[in-house]
Amino acid sequence: MFDFALFGSVFLTLFVIMDPPGITPIFLGLTSGRPAKVQRRMAWQAASVAFGVITLFGICGKQILDYVHVSIPALMVAGGLLLLLVALDLLTGKSDEPTQTKDVNVALVPLGMPLLAGPGAIVSVILAVQHADGWGGQLSVWAAIVAMHLVLGLAMRYSLLIIRVIKDGGVVLVTRLSGMLLSAIAVQQIAGGITQFIEGKG
Repeated sequence: MFDFALFGSVFLTLFVIMDPPGITPIFLGLTSGRPAKVQRRMAWQAASVAFGVITLFGICGKQILDYVHVSIPALMVAGGLLLLLVALDLLTGKSDEPTQTKDVNVALVPLGMPLLAGPGAIVSVILAVQHADGWGGQLSVWAAIVAMHLVLGLAMRYSLLIIRVIKDGGVVLVTRLSGMLLSAIAVQQIAGGITQFIEGKG
């Protein structure tokens, strides 16, 4: 059975990490000067690249971890610390915005990866897939992943309209709120990993 609570949890976590409102001004900066048709194509290219990377780690993440002998609790703690760093950047506004380059397809790098499909999103997806119970849980997780990438594609696709509506102040506000939520998620993930270590599961 489809788990709406799990769907919402995974979707919210990825929304906070990938930050569609926050990525729109970066997308505009990286694609400025290009025709609107090219910008729209690059928006979906970036979302597709991110989805491909996330899907790869969602399917093969456990095998990769087993190969390098890394346990899930260790990944939870490391991922939590990484998310906390990202959250601090969101809260303080110190995250660096990449500059445009004409020699690289920015829809692939840096937009698709590592801005969208970054370590934080990868870790969260691996853990969500690992902890999903049965077909219903897996369906809920993957539906959230697909929905999140659709939102990302649409956010970048209509970035000009979004910026016109919420203005720069709105982007800053949403980014700060996302940082607060992400910091709480990070602390919870670290605590969960430490708890599993104490219980001997790591």
